[in-house]
Amino acid sequence: MNLILFTLGETGQPLLRPDPRAVHLLEVLQRGTGDTFDAGLRNGPRGKGTIVAINADSLELAFAWGDSPPPPDPITLLIGLPRPQTARKILREATALGVEALHFVLTEKGDTAYARSTLWSTGEWERHLVTGAEQAFCTRLPVVTHGQALAASISVLPAATVRLALDNYEAPAALSQSLNIRHSAAVLALGPERGWSAAERTLLRESGFAFVHLGSRVLRVETAVVAALAVLKAQRGVM
Repeated sequence: MNLILFTLGETGQPLLRPDPRAVHLLEVLQRGTGDTFDAGLRNGPRGKGTIVAINADSLELAFAWGDSPPPPDPITLLIGLPRPQTARKILREATALGVEALHFVLTEKGDTAYARSTLWSTGEWERHLVTGAEQAFCTRLPVVTHGQALAASISVLPAATVRLALDNYEAPAALSQSLNIRHSAAVLALGPERGWSAAERTLLRESGFAFVHLGSRVLRVETAVVAALAVLKAQRGVM
């Protein structure tokens, strides 16, 4: 953890010793009474936390807050719902790289059982966002949805965006050669492991998406997400 995140409600309560954040403070960072650490409020400011007291069952903490980090780049990912282990990686890495929203959608070639995974039903997905933000020394968490149909998710996207869809088969140009998005919000659609169906390609085209690729190699979805975000952020001048 490069930054330890808290909710506003947690800052006024003792941090129980079994909490992974308490374990990290005491055993990894080896902080003691009176020591400080980097802390943040979810979607709020960063600052310093201080260990006021170490009790048998909890830590007493105090906080001094500074400024909030800048908002994430206006990039939305529209992703064919992948296997839970893949979704976990995407949640962490996309948050660390900084995106505004992540929409995991149902697709024709995807497995609808993935939407019933404990990743989503227990709220585990949020923990992976926090892990990604803490890694990036940032408090910003993206908006996340899952289990909607592709058409429904497209219908509520903002109109004034650059819309791009990755495709290994019918894309005429590389993502790196696509429209410059330095001053534009962008939506990037990535299909599931088995790719887009013909009907989905038609839907994407009719919804204003231009097809692009990341080269001749077939990448795992989580690898494609990281590579595509790197290209988009380079176009925005932030990488």
